[in-house]
Parts: sequence; structure tokens; C-alpha cells
Amino acid sequence: MDPIIVGIIGIVVLLVLIIIGMPIGFVMCLVGFGGYAYLTSFKAALGMLKMVPFEACSSYTLSVVPLFILMGYFAFYSGLSRDLFNVFYRWLGFVPGGLAIASIGGCAGFASICGASPATAATMGTIVIPEMKKYKYDMGLATGSVAAGGTLGILIPPSVGFILYGVISENSIRELFVAGIVPGLLLASLFMLTIYIIAKINPEKGPAGPKFSLKEKVEALKGVWGIVLLFVGVIGGMMFGLFTPTEAAAIGAFGALLFMVFRGQCTFENLRNCLFDTGRTTAMVFIIMIGAFIFGYFLAITRIPATLTEVISALPLPPTVIMIGIIALYLVLGCIMDAIGMILLTIPIFYPVVISLGFDPIWFGVLVVVIMEQALITPPVGLNVYIIHGVAKDVPLETIFKGVLPFWIVMLFFIAILLVFPDIALFLPSITR
Repeated sequence: MDPIIVGIIGIVVLLVLIIIGMPIGFVMCLVGFGGYAYLTSFKAALGMLKMVPFEACSSYTLSVVPLFILMGYFAFYSGLSRDLFNVFYRWLGFVPGGLAIASIGGCAGFASICGASPATAATMGTIVIPEMKKYKYDMGLATGSVAAGGTLGILIPPSVGFILYGVISENSIRELFVAGIVPGLLLASLFMLTIYIIAKINPEKGPAGPKFSLKEKVEALKGVWGIVLLFVGVIGGMMFGLFTPTEAAAIGAFGALLFMVFRGQCTFENLRNCLFDTGRTTAMVFIIMIGAFIFGYFLAITRIPATLTEVISALPLPPTVIMIGIIALYLVLGCIMDAIGMILLTIPIFYPVVISLGFDPIWFGVLVVVIMEQALITPPVGLNVYIIHGVAKDVPLETIFKGVLPFWIVMLFFIAILLVFPDIALFLPSITR
């Protein structure tokens, strides 16, 4: 059978298995191994299976993944996340929808020290949702804002999404981190504006919170100096070339541990929870990564990526139109796949096409991560929605999905902005090169 036909069958089987609920990492391993064995030999497939997991897990570059995740958990267990929310609560809580707006600010701040969206959503959800219930917020707006704000965890650096994209596409992780800063802050601002408009039109959905004096607002700032110091040290050091992303991750994790110690939160139980949570999250990422590499070997010998590049490059269509088609396909995949799996599965296929069309690889990385964010709140998968449902068990899933709809539309609008104005993502990396 023609290798391209085998590849297409493999992709279809993979999507079917994902839809029926099999874990994506194991599905990619199974289909990749089976397809590789069919096109080469069972012995060759076994050799590939022995080699790939070690190569994927022993990569020096990928050591940043557990370190940045550990940094986020140290920050969480030290109480920095609650201090973040308190700052935005005191400064913005008095406006219509102020508590929900403060939750977006808290998510954006926590994202600057945590590279994972689910962790950001879960952390802020446990702090913010009870407060919004107290002020009788509409639960759709309350849960939807936290689920959407949590997605900022993979756009504002440090970001697991950028790390994985950089490893797969062989682009600079440092430049990707720098490129994510302005889009992340802009998207957070659009989320805040969306909440304000919703609460202004219907005040019952997001009542204004209490007003605080200037003295109380300034006092709240004392609790976040640690986060500011961590972010400036880690990201600023990378921006100016003082250390590599791997060194930055190690420095960030150690710095977060020191804050945990200074705040008196470095108990045996907290340390154990940090390590176990980091291990679970890292294992999930690495299993998907191993599956993606195995499936990538299978795709390589089918020649689907190369053939697709040749066919699309020859189409009599403007590159922007083709890019819109790729974005539309990503949006469809977001309905059936988790964000990390989507990036690892599709980059080997679409990256050569995008480069052949003349698009900047750093810009495409930012675009892909924003689409990954959107996948995190897209039904029926929508991982962040399920995480928030776990935090607010009394809120029906359909209520949360309805609550994230305005933010999903805002993300679609933001993708269009990035497509028209790529310098939003590129001007900061161009300065630091």
C-alpha cells in the first residue's frame, strides 16, 4: 500500500481513538508504532521504540519542563497566588465585574511564574470562585472568567507550550518566551474589557466589590514583590542573554523555594505535595511527548508532511488564505484534542508548510499557543472547563461552557489581530536579538 495512504489511515485511526476517549499519548504511541512496523518491519519498529523514549526524556532542553512546573507549585504552596489576587482585588474590585477582572489579573500574574494552564486555572479557581459566590456573581461569568484566565498560563512566559513548540520546531525557546509577553498582556486586557462590558450591560451578573483606600492598595503590593522579582529575574535574564532557558528554570525553581521557606510554608507536607504534583504533571507531558516523537517517525516515512508542503505551496492562493485554512483546522482539532497533544501532533505536519509560505516561525509559535489556549475552553474536551468544574462542583458543566463563550469569541478576534499585525508578537524579540 502507498505510504501516503497508510499515513492517512493512521491519522484517521488516531482521531477516532482520541474521540472515543483513549489517552492521546498512548494513542500516538500505538498508531505510530503500528504504522512504522507496517511500512518497515516489526524489528525496526522495536528498535525505534527502544530509542525514542530515552531520547525524548533525556533531552537537556526538555529539563526546563519539570523545573518551570516545580517553580509554579512552589509559588502556589508558598501562598503567592492568593497575594496576587488580593492586589488586583483591592485595585480593581470596585468596578463592575471587578472580582472577575481581578481573577484575570491574578491568572496573568500567576502565569508569569507557572508554565501550565490547568495549574493556573485550578490555583486561581480555588481562591476566586468562593469570593464571587459571596458577592452573588453569575456563576457562568465567574467560572468562565477563571477558566479563560487560566489559559494565560501557556502564553505568558514561562510556558510549557512554547517549550514544546521550540523543541519540536527547533526554534529558540528564549525568543518564544519574549514573543509571548506582549500578546499575553494584550489578551489579558481584552478579557478584562470583556468582563467590564458584560457587567456594565447587566450589573447583576458582576456586582462591583468594595472600595479600598489608597493606603490599603499600596499595602497589598508588598505581597507580590516576590513574584515580580522572580519574573524579572527569570525572563529578564533570558531576554538579555545572562543565562539559558534551562538555567533560568533552575534559578526560578530555587527562588520560588526560597520564598516558600521565608514565608514559613516549607513543611514536609507542602514539599511532598510540590514534588508529587510536579511529577504527575511532568509525566503527563512526557508521555505525550514520547507518543508525538513515535508518531512523528511514522509520519516522516509516509512523506505526508513533505507532500503536503509541496501541494499547498503550489496552490494558486495567497499565503494568508492558506494560513486561515490552517487556523480553521486547528479550531476543529481543538474540539477533540487536548492542547499539548494538538501541538505535538500537528507541528511536524504544518510547520514545513508555514515556513514554505514565508511566515515567521516565532510568530507562528505564538499563534499556535493562542489556539492551544482556545482549545482549553472549547467543548467537548475543554480541559480548563473540567478543572473549574472540579473546583466548583455545584456549577453545571453547561453553565461553565456558556460562561467561556464570550472569551472564546475574544480569542478568535485576537487570532485575527495577530494574523493582521504579526509585529505584536515579533517586535520585542527583534529588540532583544
